[in-house]
Amino acid sequence: MITKTIFVIFDGLGDRPIPAFDGQTPLEYAHTPNLDALAARSICGLMHPLGRGVRPGSDVSHLAIFGYPLEKYYTGRGPIEVAGLGKSGLAMQAGDVALRGNFGTVDAQGNIIDRRAGRISDVTPFAAAIDGMVVDGVRCRVIAGTAHRAGVVLQGKGLSAAISDADPHAEGHPVAAVRPLDDSKEAAFTAEVLNTFMRTSHETLSGLAINEQRSAAGQLPANFLLVRGAGVYPSMPAFNEKYDLKSCCIAGGGLYKGIGAFLGMDIIEVAGATALPDTDIAAKFAAAVQMTENYDFVFVHVKAADSLAEDGNFEGKKTFIERADAAAALFSNLPDDTLLVMTADHSTACELKAHTADPVPLMLCNPSVRIDAVSQFSERACMQGGLGQLDAANIMPEVLNMMGKLPLVGA
Repeated sequence: MITKTIFVIFDGLGDRPIPAFDGQTPLEYAHTPNLDALAARSICGLMHPLGRGVRPGSDVSHLAIFGYPLEKYYTGRGPIEVAGLGKSGLAMQAGDVALRGNFGTVDAQGNIIDRRAGRISDVTPFAAAIDGMVVDGVRCRVIAGTAHRAGVVLQGKGLSAAISDADPHAEGHPVAAVRPLDDSKEAAFTAEVLNTFMRTSHETLSGLAINEQRSAAGQLPANFLLVRGAGVYPSMPAFNEKYDLKSCCIAGGGLYKGIGAFLGMDIIEVAGATALPDTDIAAKFAAAVQMTENYDFVFVHVKAADSLAEDGNFEGKKTFIERADAAAALFSNLPDDTLLVMTADHSTACELKAHTADPVPLMLCNPSVRIDAVSQFSERACMQGGLGQLDAANIMPEVLNMMGKLPLVGA
């Protein structure tokens, strides 16, 4: 009887055919004997994270996969990002507005040179330099996240999350002025506060000695904080209560820890889990196996395939997938009471350097599943699987079914 689930989400794992890989995707071209062996013992399929023809972000696709309807529970990525900053994070209070941010590089005209300041690895000194600034009675809190990322919380009266993003999501464009998205005075006020904060923080960041040192060394300065994803915390059921499963989250990136924290999962810190290509995947998988001693449901997030694809680095993505495959050998001898689920939150196409609406591979591995004929864990192979093509909303019901936890409909 299945009583435990390890649920692995490879961020941006799916892709499109690469000419240099003989028309195969990075996942198809990579040498993945362990993932393929697991697929051969699984029932497989394809998943559309938000339905067919919808291009998903990582935050909303994870919520959908775990069974939280977006129209009911999603208020913006900012609150999730802030929730994932752990012990160093910022406690939200009623009326606070949270946003996510990127430390990036802009030129003298305010045009974005690089949204990630050259993939800067640590923004702690930059966040500290502008944290606590007060604009029109609103305190602007900033705390460093993973790599170029940061969490931002606006604390004060008369605020609203009904504001636009400052980040145009592309280089070569000017920073967008934040605009109110409704006619309320609160939205207009919040937009004005943020625009002033970004302008003032840019002046502060530009004058930092560390940025002068970066420029002198030929590195891009982290001279602007691009903000987006404003939102407030909604009232929502914790994962443990929703499914009667004691759960935990293992991740390196702030957003993904935030998703776990947002859903009330315990956050398990693993040494070497960086959310970067150098992350210790084996340590995360080993921790997942260990956590099944105390938890019914272990969510494991693996990030870097997405980041590499967003850089157009198909060779790096293939190599990272092969590292993940080597680590997946740890799952080859799971006990019969443990269900292994592997999928992705979305596809990220190296050719486009962007998320796409293409479906992602999915497998459920356990001796109790009805094994199909799929013997390779890849986009096209899983197309032939016994699960067919599912929306994300179907995934947790499949897991609950395997665990004997679905309610009976009818007599």
